Amino acid sequence: MAGARRAGNDGRFRMSSPSPRRVSVTLLADEAHCSTLIPAMTGAQTSLWIATANVKELRVEAPIGTRARARGQYVSILEHLESLVERKVDVRMLHGALPSRPFRAELARRPGLARKLPMRHCPRVHLKVVAVDGRMLYLGSANFTGAGLGAKQEGRRNFEMGIVTDDDVLLDEVQERFDRIWTGRECGSCKVRGLCPRPLDMPRPSLARTRAPRSLPLAKRA
Repeated sequence: MAGARRAGNDGRFRMSSPSPRRVSVTLLADEAHCSTLIPAMTGAQTSLWIATANVKELRVEAPIGTRARARGQYVSILEHLESLVERKVDVRMLHGALPSRPFRAELARRPGLARKLPMRHCPRVHLKVVAVDGRMLYLGSANFTGAGLGAKQEGRRNFEMGIVTDDDVLLDEVQERFDRIWTGRECGSCKVRGLCPRPLDMPRPSLARTRAPRSLPLAKRA
């Protein structure tokens, strides 16, 4: 297991000397991404940080307790994200490519969410991360797409693999890395800045430089 990464005097993020240790993880494959990650994401209480190369509209089961759920209907993931944002959950989406047209169309139908959902675009982002409440971390291959995380039929979804862990050291390392990209602290040394439509270190009205949610010691977790 690699050691922690920290910023040097020049502000760049570096990997320290490796420090092997045992970490408990759960392996996810294919459909398990939907059945495991979607409930965790939609049930977030304080924070939901998502990093993905691609963003596409994806359908998931309707919220529990709704008529749509009783009828077995599926809804846009944005319906769940809208509920999280309304509950003041810190939702962030960091993406490498422009969202798909169907995703943008669905978001446009929700003007309240479109104004409040923090999404930031960095062409260099290729990591796939889901961090929930500083307690659960996913690292793997799945993008924020229907074929990666959505309720696709068997035989139509992507072949995906990843791990889920509640390891506090990994949570802190990954959230720190995410936050450095999110707040533009990697932009100064970027060699492809000229290709970026809007570098993340440029002033923006809604820029929120909040600290990464700290993971909780295992003994204190619910």
